[in-house]
Amino acid sequence: MLGIKTGKNKGAKDDGEKPFWISFSDLMTALMVLFLVAMAVALMAVTEGLEQIKRIEKDRTDTIRSCVDDIRSLTSAPEFKGVVVKDSSIEFGPLAEFRHDSSDLNEIQQRFLRQFVPRVLEVATHKSCQAWLKRVVVDGYASQQGSYLYNLNLSFKRSQRILCVLLDSKSAEALDLEQRKQIRSLFFPGASSFMSEKVLDPAQSRRVELRLEFWEPNAETGGADKKDRPDIRWDEDAKCPSDPK
Repeated sequence: MLGIKTGKNKGAKDDGEKPFWISFSDLMTALMVLFLVAMAVALMAVTEGLEQIKRIEKDRTDTIRSCVDDIRSLTSAPEFKGVVVKDSSIEFGPLAEFRHDSSDLNEIQQRFLRQFVPRVLEVATHKSCQAWLKRVVVDGYASQQGSYLYNLNLSFKRSQRILCVLLDSKSAEALDLEQRKQIRSLFFPGASSFMSEKVLDPAQSRRVELRLEFWEPNAETGGADKKDRPDIRWDEDAKCPSDPK
């Protein structure tokens, strides 16, 4: 009798604990479902983000290709013969080469720059290109003849000379006011002590190139990671700093 009584009490105890374990099992199941839903939502968000990045990068790549191709098409004109577009750089060749230890350009070179650069501006300021174009760097170079710092200063003077020619309002072939403002907003002087690539003829190293720089993509805005341009006070520069005093 004692054994029967004990077994009966044990079964009753087990029956009393079953609701607890059933509730705990339901809770774990619900938590697992919520976890799977959260993981699915997070995965969808990541996938959508990656797809957006791909779309932005494709738009950037297509825009850069279109801008460069439009500028390359300018070089087919007879008056621009000798200009070569490589990647996002515009090489002028003899049209923007300098004499030894000089930052001066002759009249033919100046006339060429005042004819060609406005055409580049038309492409650069078009809405399809403007959306990603950050700036146009005027890269000045020197040959390996001379010291590092001396050539670095000379390269900068050559870059500055290009801007002085383009911003000269007193020339008979001067760019109009709007074009000069665009140059001051978009163009940026740069300099290297010498050409990084090996050039056999030192004269070919004494030159200036234009290099297009583009904004990086921004996934949050869905476009270019643009920064506000500095507000440059406009004034008519009477004289180029590199001109003889």
